[in-house]
Amino acid sequence: MIKEKIRKYILDLGVDDVGFAKVEDYQSPKSYPVDNFLPGAKTIISLVFQELDTCESPSAAIAMNGRLDMNYFQRSCSYQINRFLKREFQAKVVDMPYSSPMELHKDRMATGDFSQRHAAVAAGMGTIGRHNLVIHPRFGTRIGLTALITNLQMEPDAKIEQDLCIHCDLCVHNCPGGALDEAGKTDIGRCIKYSQPYGLRANIGFWQQFADSSPEEQKQMFTDEKYWRLQQAHSIGMQYYCFNCMKSCPVGL
Repeated sequence: MIKEKIRKYILDLGVDDVGFAKVEDYQSPKSYPVDNFLPGAKTIISLVFQELDTCESPSAAIAMNGRLDMNYFQRSCSYQINRFLKREFQAKVVDMPYSSPMELHKDRMATGDFSQRHAAVAAGMGTIGRHNLVIHPRFGTRIGLTALITNLQMEPDAKIEQDLCIHCDLCVHNCPGGALDEAGKTDIGRCIKYSQPYGLRANIGFWQQFADSSPEEQKQMFTDEKYWRLQQAHSIGMQYYCFNCMKSCPVGL
């Protein structure tokens, strides 16, 4: 009864799908234990948001704006759900963010504190495809994920046993960096080179070059488009320039 009341509230907010998982069923070998975020957590609530067609835009800026729109909506929904669970059930709840900020350590490069993918799979929201992303049974790969963890005990939803990936390898062939060449693994270095060309690596490279340049060259560097793009990417946390693995997947279209 409680679970269905929560499900209805979440879907009425405009979330496209929601699933429930026991914390014990969440298996993410590279992420931190759930107790690191909420000691005594019992349930993970996985939220699914359909990615809109903006991701197909040839303009990287427009595609990223569509992603940001979804991200803002995700945060708003998570916050409202958290408040609802606390108000209605006196629950302890923690929002698990879809992105930064996150813990940053040298031994955990590009690894999230919490895996939205593994949470979604545990909650019956999809299966992992050849591109190492979650494939939802209705929306395919074009989804955004976020989650909440709570000390409320709820019956978990059934996991999806069917392999939703059709193994067409379009994601592999359309990856400009060859980051998906090895099955079951995403080469983060190859991916970031194309998906985040103005991320941390590029920022470090810029300032290393700046330190080795003459005063005149340094002035010119500040008027270069690369610097402007670095600043813009930094201001929004991270800016993606490639959505190929998601938009090339035909499942759900």
